[in-house]
Amino acid sequence: MTPRPQVFHNRDAAPATAMPSRNDARDNSRMDSFDLRLPTADRLHRNRRRTPRWTSVLLAVGAVLATSSVGSGQTGQPYTQPYGQPSNQQTYGQPAPSYSQPGQPYSPSGQSYTQPYTPPQSYSQPGQPYVPSAPPAYPPPQTAPPASPPSTQTFPPTQFGPRTPPMAPPGAMMPGTGEVFPPVGTAPVYTPNVRVADLVVNGFPARTGRIMFGGAVNSDAGVTGQVTIDERNFDIMRWPRSFRDFFSGTAFRGAGQTFRLEAAPGSQFDRYSLQFADPNLFGYLPISFSSSGFLYDRRFRDWDENRLGARFSLGYRITPDLSIAVGIGGQNVEVDNIRKPYGGVPELNELEGNNELYSGTISLTHNTRDSPIQPSQGHYFELKFEETFGDFEYSRLEVEHRKYWLLASRADGSGKQTLSYSTQLGFSGNDTPVFEHFFAGGYATLRGFDFRGASPVVNDIEIGGQFQWLNSVEYMFPITADDAFRGVAFCDFGTVEQSVKLDADTFRVAPGVGLRVAIPALGPAPLAFDFAFPVAKADYDDERMFSFYMSLIR
Repeated sequence: MTPRPQVFHNRDAAPATAMPSRNDARDNSRMDSFDLRLPTADRLHRNRRRTPRWTSVLLAVGAVLATSSVGSGQTGQPYTQPYGQPSNQQTYGQPAPSYSQPGQPYSPSGQSYTQPYTPPQSYSQPGQPYVPSAPPAYPPPQTAPPASPPSTQTFPPTQFGPRTPPMAPPGAMMPGTGEVFPPVGTAPVYTPNVRVADLVVNGFPARTGRIMFGGAVNSDAGVTGQVTIDERNFDIMRWPRSFRDFFSGTAFRGAGQTFRLEAAPGSQFDRYSLQFADPNLFGYLPISFSSSGFLYDRRFRDWDENRLGARFSLGYRITPDLSIAVGIGGQNVEVDNIRKPYGGVPELNELEGNNELYSGTISLTHNTRDSPIQPSQGHYFELKFEETFGDFEYSRLEVEHRKYWLLASRADGSGKQTLSYSTQLGFSGNDTPVFEHFFAGGYATLRGFDFRGASPVVNDIEIGGQFQWLNSVEYMFPITADDAFRGVAFCDFGTVEQSVKLDADTFRVAPGVGLRVAIPALGPAPLAFDFAFPVAKADYDDERMFSFYMSLIR
């Protein structure tokens, strides 16, 4: 008996139609394969002879009835495939089902369903309405574990500490080891709390050495020439290995040290000095070292003085503005050509010849100035104590303070109007030799007086004193728009005494005005011309209204 053709329905498929029987299909396929070699008329004659006409009529009627029954059963009831359940539709690659007899259970080969497939109700007679059976019951689909939230970990991590290894899904293995990835017991990985990256800097040293020629003239020291060799990137350990190192500039360079050799011969004094400094003696620690040797020859009005010595010091930078330093030095002071009017001064006459002085010093410096040459803001404070031994034993204390206020300026920072105040206070012991006394008068101390002309005098010899207090108040303002010319108004006042006292008869006051001329071609220091008029002075003081300072350094 020929089984009924099975019809599978899908919601996206077209309405099902009747299919011919297997025998008909086999006969037709066999005829088609044979009839390909026959003419068309002969093919029609053979079909009529092999298939009776009434059989064809019955088959056509049965096909019409079956089609109407299936359409009425599916109308308004589309089949909806449950989400997550497998479809009954034949898949590509599976073996075709075998049909045995109508009504027998369907046993698809190669299927893994747990319950047998129940075919729809078979038709007993043509025209019987189609009643679909209940859909087969499948096991509930397995629900996948909930997805973990996306990781918020960034790379590189922004916190210190061991990183928590990510959880691998069950059964995840590391290829080649069979261990869960990452392996259990992995050492913690510590990462920085900032985003870092390697930075490669290629630098080339700029011009750090220079040879300068210049000269100066001022009212205190006369005319002076100057020759200077200055290297700011010196390396005392980098000795030359050939003459080529000298010409290539690699000898004695590269450590950031300072080397300065200066010769300044003049009409009234000669100065020769050699200086070496290391701002970071022990690597990057804020400990500095400096050493210097000097030869100084000065011709004063009452004697000539020659000094030969050396000095060594260690400094510690507490903050960028605050530093402390300790030092030790020694020198030989030769005094000759002493002027002896009225027999001279006994304490000065005793100094003729060589005198040895050794001293240890300690100093504290706080400097917040915005410029060392023409400051407009900040202050400078220095406290220095010195203990001297050798041919003379005495103590010395000096305090210096300078304060600067910016009163007004233009929007671009030019045209500054500055008010400044400076004071110097000094004390020295009773055994202090005359050539180490304090002196006043001149461009650097009290304007309106000759060099050392505002100092104590004994027998017409300026011997200075063991106490000083010197002050100056100055107001500076621009004259031209380019700041090339500036004006100053000042008042210098103070005194120098043989002992610690303030005497109205010897207290000096000298107000005045001045002019500053800035010429970049002549050097960083401006030319200075000042006029001062003493209004209070001692009877023996030497006055000088005009003082000046001019220098040229190239």
